[in-house]
Amino acid sequence: MIEFHLDGHSKVATYMQLVQQVKQSLRTGMLGAGDQLPKVRDVAEALAINPNTVSKAYRQLEIEGLVEGRPGVGTFVKRSLAGPSLANQASLRRGLEAWLRKARGAGLDREDIVAIVETTMRATFQQPENEQRQHDAGREIA
Repeated sequence: MIEFHLDGHSKVATYMQLVQQVKQSLRTGMLGAGDQLPKVRDVAEALAINPNTVSKAYRQLEIEGLVEGRPGVGTFVKRSLAGPSLANQASLRRGLEAWLRKARGAGLDREDIVAIVETTMRATFQQPENEQRQHDAGREIA
C-alpha cells in the first residue's frame, strides 16, 4: 500500500503532492489496477491534514480516470501508468540506489544530489530523441 509523505517546503499544493505520489506509484508498479488507496480519514490523520485535502486529491485522480470511488468501500485504482519499461525499472532502480550511495559517500547532501539530478534530467530531456539514442548507444546504461 502507498505511504504518503509531504514536503512542507514545497511550493506544490498539498493535494497535488498526494496526486503526484499516486501517479509515481502507478508508473513504478507499486500500485496496480484493483488496488485500494488508503482511506481518506487514515491519510488525513497520518499526515495531520484536513480530510478535504485528501478528498480533493482523490477527486482529481478520479477525474483523470486513474481511480474510482466506491461509496462505503473506498477508492480503488482503475488503471496503471506503468508502461512496457516497467521490467527495466528494477535494474535501473538498483543502479540509481548504488549511485546515490556513492554520491552520499562522496559527501554530497540531499540538496546537492537533487541539483545534480534535476540539471542532468533537464539537459537530457532537452536533447532530440535521435541524438539521445545515439548518445546512449555509445555507453552502457546501468
